[in-house]
Amino acid sequence: MAIEDNPRSREKYGEELKRRREAAGLTQEELSQRAVMSRTHIAHIEAGRRRPDVDDARRLDQVLEAGGFFVRFLPTLDGRKVAEHFAEALELERQATMIREYACTLIPGFLQTEAYAREVLSSGASPKSDDERDRLLGTRLERARILDDFHSPLVWTLLDETVLRRPIGGPAVMCEQLRHIVKLGEHRRIRVHVLPFAAGYHAMLEGPVKLMWFEDLPPVAYVEGLKSGRVWELPAVVGECQVAYDHALGDALSHRKSLALLSSVAEDYEHEAQRAHHP
Repeated sequence: MAIEDNPRSREKYGEELKRRREAAGLTQEELSQRAVMSRTHIAHIEAGRRRPDVDDARRLDQVLEAGGFFVRFLPTLDGRKVAEHFAEALELERQATMIREYACTLIPGFLQTEAYAREVLSSGASPKSDDERDRLLGTRLERARILDDFHSPLVWTLLDETVLRRPIGGPAVMCEQLRHIVKLGEHRRIRVHVLPFAAGYHAMLEGPVKLMWFEDLPPVAYVEGLKSGRVWELPAVVGECQVAYDHALGDALSHRKSLALLSSVAEDYEHEAQRAHHP
């Protein structure tokens, strides 16, 4: 069976695992015990949602007598491009038990207010109809539902000071947006750290990243660029992203000082909005 390097690769890999498991007369639970993997992880692999690491693949090859198939085709699954820019990362976000995100230009999507999100979705090089924009807006606001549970996921947000100072939608929109984040931080739902301009160079300057951990599965890193995004599961790559995040966090303001800065900048925006209405 050949597996091409295309969006169907992971699904075909999972289909082959299921075919060989069933041919061996094993249930997912029985395979999980023999291969020393969780049944949930095997189910995700068979569904095309996750990839095994090299050690997992070796054990699958051994248990299923696959002749090295599962190790041999691992490289075709590395660094997946995300369909429609964010679709796969969005699904992983819903499953995560911990999220640590660095944002360098915009407020992270699941923390955006409606007015801020509408401005972001209304702008850009590709014009959208009102219906298209409203549909995307609904999806973006729905992402905030992951914060409904106080305990999971744990969320750490690392914001470059640029995010605070870029007036998306104008001063009134920014005032509301920053105060929304302050409220989440004060209510201990998220932890916020700001990387001030004074920090100069820091480890995350190359671009945004979202690190996600899960209950039964290995962590992943989502790295985003212009009109593109990539989910990384390779332990070495995810580890590098985690180290870079930790280094940048060491250069950031504390949670308390970050909330104070956010409140101060929000107040500045409020005064600016008032002056615009009452020159």
